[in-house]
Amino acid sequence: MNVLYIVIAAVAGGLLVFFLTSRTEKNGNKQEELEKLSRQLETVKADAQEKLKQKEIEIKEVKEKTEKEVKDSLKQSIGKLEEEKKTIEVRSKDLDKKADIIQRRQQEIEVKDKEIEGIKVAFGEKEKTLKEMQSREQATLEKISRMSPKQARERLMKQIEEEAKDEAHRLYNSIVESAKKDAKRESIEVIARAIQGNAAEVTEELTVTNVTLPDDDMKGRIIGREGRNIRTLEAATGVNIIIDDTPGVVSLSSFDGERREIARRSLEELIKDGRIQPSRIEEIVEKVKKEVDDVVIQEGEDAAAESGVIGLRDDEIKLLGKMRYRTSYGQNVLHHSVEVAKFSGVMAEELGLDAEFARRAGLLHDLGKAVDREMEGTHVEIGAALAKKYGESARLQNAIMSHHGDVEPETAEAVLIQAADGISASRPGARRQQITNYIKRMSSIEDIASSFEGVKEAYCLSAGREIRIIVQPDKVNDLKAASLAKECARKIEENIDYPGEVKVTVIRSSRMTEVAK
Repeated sequence: MNVLYIVIAAVAGGLLVFFLTSRTEKNGNKQEELEKLSRQLETVKADAQEKLKQKEIEIKEVKEKTEKEVKDSLKQSIGKLEEEKKTIEVRSKDLDKKADIIQRRQQEIEVKDKEIEGIKVAFGEKEKTLKEMQSREQATLEKISRMSPKQARERLMKQIEEEAKDEAHRLYNSIVESAKKDAKRESIEVIARAIQGNAAEVTEELTVTNVTLPDDDMKGRIIGREGRNIRTLEAATGVNIIIDDTPGVVSLSSFDGERREIARRSLEELIKDGRIQPSRIEEIVEKVKKEVDDVVIQEGEDAAAESGVIGLRDDEIKLLGKMRYRTSYGQNVLHHSVEVAKFSGVMAEELGLDAEFARRAGLLHDLGKAVDREMEGTHVEIGAALAKKYGESARLQNAIMSHHGDVEPETAEAVLIQAADGISASRPGARRQQITNYIKRMSSIEDIASSFEGVKEAYCLSAGREIRIIVQPDKVNDLKAASLAKECARKIEENIDYPGEVKVTVIRSSRMTEVAK
């Protein structure tokens, strides 16, 4: 290409020189024009050289670009080949592993086949042995069938004897069934007579007690300055005091009947006395607690006398009295125990059993409910343990343990306790499920609060919507009190199902007292 350009430029230059020379010869004196044309020829040559250089540069650039593209393409091809090589190597390893797995499985299959062959051989041997035994048994039966008259007679007598036994069993079952029907009818009559002889009025226990006030001004005195009086009274009794717009009435709310009775008596005495202040409140509450203890003993003695049970220990009498302030599904536990004692005694007399023991066991069957909020275990387990502690007989302990079917009853009187317990509890209106669920929830919340270190007392208030925790100031500081409130709230959330919210209040206070003489 370069040579062609040069040739073309030379031919063009020669023609131009020839043309100019011809014109010069013709014109003669046009020397200047000739020089001008020479300069133009030089310019054309320079342009041709310049274009030649540019073409050479372009060719070089195209060559370099082509070489680079070829190299890049070659690198890509080599990279792809390397990747394919690695993929092939990985697949080859996978195939080797699969081949090993297949080989192991084939070996396992061979082992299983050998085991199956062994089982088949053993089965064939056992089948052969069974056939031989069947053959021997068949031969023996054939020999036996050729019996003598005496043998035939003995066989017939044996068959008749078996038929007679079957008939006797059928007759026995018929007699037993008839006896059961008669016994059921008799038992119904016995129970009916027991119930008729011990008719009781149905009363549902509530968890709120109202105290009548002489006037509405007394409400302000009960509340006290900045609420000091009402807080002291609630802390001392563990009862929630509700003061609302109802004229002339203050309500005391608590699931614990004994606390509610102490609060009622204390408040009535404070109203009568007129001096309502924190120190006087604590003094009155302590006094009333002693009075209620006396009432508890009197209630226990009255229950024992009404049931016709004698010889009870003082501790048993006191526990019976405490049940006066305990309810189960809305039914007063002491009244229920007296009913069970009466029912059990009447039924035992009707059936000719030990009526005195039946009354005693009936009265004490729920003894554990007097302290089941203070001790671990069910009221059945606690009651049996208390009976053992106070020297009651083993059969009475069994009557307590078996009255809910936890163990089998060992005496007929224990069965009567079960029946009497069911009769007393199942009378229409005797019990109410909601109260017991409420009490269990309140008791569980108090147990959680009392489980923390440094807690002196814990009371549920506002129908279970608040728990007040009184801590020992020498063991729990302010920082720990705040932490205890948070931890108690978290534990209640995790362990108790309840509607709405439960407010946790931790009270830490110190009181110093000196006497001036």
